[in-house]
Amino acid sequence: MMKYLQKLGKSLMLPVAVLPIAGILSGIGYWLCPSTMQGGDVVGFTQTVGFFLVQASLSLIDGAMMALLFAVGVAVGMADDHDGTAGLAGLVSWLMMTKLLSTGVVTTMLPSIAEDATKVLAFDKVQNAFIGILAGIIGSMCYNKFKNTKLPDWLAFFSGKRCVAIITALASIVASAVLLFVWPLLFGVLVSIGNTILGMDAVGAGIYAFLNRLLIPTGLHHALNNVFWFPTIGIGDLTNFWAGKTSAEMGWSLGMYMSGFFPCMMFGIPGAALAIVHCAKPEKRKVAIGLVSSAALCAFVCGVTEPFEFCFMFLAPVLYLVYALLYGVFTFVTVLLGFRAGFAFSAGATDLLFSAPLPAAAKTILIIPLGIAAALVFYVVFRVMITTLNLKTPGREDDDDEMDETKVVLANNDFTAIAKIVLEGLGGKDNVTSVDNCITRLRLEIKDYTLVDEKKIKSAGVAGVIRPSKTAVQVIVGTQVQHVADEFKKLM
Repeated sequence: MMKYLQKLGKSLMLPVAVLPIAGILSGIGYWLCPSTMQGGDVVGFTQTVGFFLVQASLSLIDGAMMALLFAVGVAVGMADDHDGTAGLAGLVSWLMMTKLLSTGVVTTMLPSIAEDATKVLAFDKVQNAFIGILAGIIGSMCYNKFKNTKLPDWLAFFSGKRCVAIITALASIVASAVLLFVWPLLFGVLVSIGNTILGMDAVGAGIYAFLNRLLIPTGLHHALNNVFWFPTIGIGDLTNFWAGKTSAEMGWSLGMYMSGFFPCMMFGIPGAALAIVHCAKPEKRKVAIGLVSSAALCAFVCGVTEPFEFCFMFLAPVLYLVYALLYGVFTFVTVLLGFRAGFAFSAGATDLLFSAPLPAAAKTILIIPLGIAAALVFYVVFRVMITTLNLKTPGREDDDDEMDETKVVLANNDFTAIAKIVLEGLGGKDNVTSVDNCITRLRLEIKDYTLVDEKKIKSAGVAGVIRPSKTAVQVIVGTQVQHVADEFKKLM
């Protein structure tokens, strides 16, 4: 299971790599055009440019759009040979499920759902990261299973990769039928949990923040958000805060379900990002910096955290659990200390600046000591956990061992000959079940480990052979691995 999650985490790197540019664009855009967040007219050239940049960023980080990226990216990333056909299958699955589970379709088929506000809300929020990732998994599984399917002559046109999208559509119909009943049930359970922790003051706010982060990968955090942020059951922490209400008017501490996110997103994430960079392998540090630094800037400026969270949540799930716990702890402390701020978009510096003058805002200067504490705690916790548990965060993937494999040079450049020898050393194509490669290695899954001849493989001029398990073989080729992998796949 852990191996599968790590593969899923690596496949998410493809779409996640796109998100940091969206964060940078949104940060610049909100700075140039405050009206985008505050409301009001967009006036003048500068604000128009800012508005344009914000809309450009939203094309990628808006919930539905980001989920669509995940659907395609996960499908391609988890496909055996990363073929674009798998991406098409992921897209087909996403389109099928989001259409079949849309509120209009569901309430037409089951009119009784329209009478249940919670169920309607559940299907209103179906275009989320969980459905996107699920669509990608369905697309990749259908591709891996059916890409070589041979059909009768009269259906030969649909043989092989052409049948993948068709089978994916059928599988997605089945998945949608299951989700039709499961999704509102899960959503309703979380709404009930939200109702239960109401009235628990700072403890309840901390539990909410913890669950909010923990549920990000599933999209079910929307269920809790609607309980606390909007007047779904009469609370409306967000709507009442921005409407200019006060805690005295509401009878409870307005802003308590938003305030704790500010120190975590603005300062905690940059601290955690710095720890990831410091823990990266020296030869991969630049890659890690490129991935997490822009994600940290994105979180600080506008509170968009997904580019950071999705870069490690599946690679190191235990670390993500602790990350969610830190949100709970800091929200508890923040509420007790009386810091109050609100957000219209998310808990970034831009929202903090705009919410500070509102009547319910209080002790906003505390963001400095709270932020420093969050940065230090997140940094220490991330660094200790990553190094102690040897977690595979960005820059620490198993792409190299003792040697610097990027400097490995093949004995010759006859990639076809090398591939043939490696294949023979693996026991032939009948013994190989999957072929993949990273930056420097062929990654192969096999049936019978006793058929593997390491001496034969090394005679091809490769730098080494690693056998992590009875069904896995890794051949260290060097930076020319893609050429060897291409020839290997042809032989297969």
